[in-house]
Amino acid sequence: MKYCIGVMSGTSLDGIDIAYVKISHTANYSFQIIKATTVSYTNEWKLALKNGFHLAGEDLTKLDANYGLHLGEVIQNFIIENNIPTIDFIASHGHTIYHNPAEKYTLQIGNGPYISSITGIKTICNFRVQDIALGGQGAPLVPIGDQLFFSNYDYCLNLGGFSNISLTNNNQRIAFDICPVNIVLNHYVTPLNLEYDDKGSIASSGSIDTNLLKELNALPFYDNDKPKSLGYEFIVECIFPIIDKYNLNLKDILRTFVEHIAIQISNKIDSNAYKTILITGGGSYNLFLIDRIQSFTKTKLIIPNNSIINYKEALVFALLGFLKEEGKNNCLKSVTGASKDHSSGIIFTP
Repeated sequence: MKYCIGVMSGTSLDGIDIAYVKISHTANYSFQIIKATTVSYTNEWKLALKNGFHLAGEDLTKLDANYGLHLGEVIQNFIIENNIPTIDFIASHGHTIYHNPAEKYTLQIGNGPYISSITGIKTICNFRVQDIALGGQGAPLVPIGDQLFFSNYDYCLNLGGFSNISLTNNNQRIAFDICPVNIVLNHYVTPLNLEYDDKGSIASSGSIDTNLLKELNALPFYDNDKPKSLGYEFIVECIFPIIDKYNLNLKDILRTFVEHIAIQISNKIDSNAYKTILITGGGSYNLFLIDRIQSFTKTKLIIPNNSIINYKEALVFALLGFLKEEGKNNCLKSVTGASKDHSSGIIFTP
């Protein structure tokens, strides 16, 4: 049994998710989320992280260091505010700037040594690079948590910046990214000074542009063999140019893209009334999106309590650190396509 902190920052820039959890391993793995919070980004940090994609060299190195300092301070404040007495380690995902496994590179900034030095606590980070070095996608990493914590569901679907799904097939866990979600929806409501389309209300008032929907659904990525993963590059190079050339009003863009998401997700799950799918991530609160997904399948959609919706990824990164500490595999070749199962992550001690 270990007490640890998992930290996650998603591509949709919702904020830094921090979860203080207890993880136990006897016959099975179990968890308890003891304290958790999301620390919102300032406008300055949102802009810096969003623009990180366009930086190089010294500027990107400086952003990596500054973000590591910021994470360390945020985590330390969380520890102090909650009077947390026992922490075995911190496991941090960092924030993804680049993710291009086809070209053999990925980058999650948020320098681990800074977190460790500020908090005085062992810090485990950089979970993706080793998998790419072994020929994998470096993503998704959450399915090990789906297998060890949530195996009673037929599917586990996360609706974050991107949607990804995991399931057991032929006694192996498989998982893959499906399509962009909040990273696109949130982008188009930004001019309204909104962070997101609350409950999907704007999207629900729009109309589907059939030509745009057809072109989005025809993107080659959706027919690629698994395993596969998505990065911000896909949004910039493929999604935004297609949407923007149609010059649609906001509500029709959102309505069309919600339909696109629902279609792509439904294409990846059986329409079986006896199966269940656990849905987590910020998109779980988009009631219109959930309704559109349900319209395409008989599979029972299950929305868990808020702590699981909001902090499942932070919880699972704590599990990745736990497994790394135990010297056990935390990346599955059946999920990422790597040459072997392996124990990924770099450990920094204060």
